[in-house]
Amino acid sequence: MTETTNEAGIEKRPKSPLTSKQKKFLRGEAHHLDPLVRVGNSGLTPQLAEAVLDALDTHELVKVKVLEGAPVDKNEAGEYLATHCGAYVVGAIGRIVILYRRHPKRPMVPLPSR
Repeated sequence: MTETTNEAGIEKRPKSPLTSKQKKFLRGEAHHLDPLVRVGNSGLTPQLAEAVLDALDTHELVKVKVLEGAPVDKNEAGEYLATHCGAYVVGAIGRIVILYRRHPKRPMVPLPSR
């Protein structure tokens, strides 16, 4: 394990946070997206983090829905998933959390400059 990866071997979030301009842009880009992953009765599990990681590898920008029966709220779920997947929490609206992680080799979402 290197200093830039967490215990699961996933790349950690970069030290520099996203700017408010970048977050606003990403929330706009995510507006038309449907949630790809749902947090249900099982709560936050390694399998859930793996599903989000796969979705982030494919799409970079992902919505996660926290279902009513979930034992966690959107803020807990967002922080857990962001930490375990090396992503940023871009926004949280209702029961939806928006996560972003730039693809290391072929980025698809062009971020505005800082």
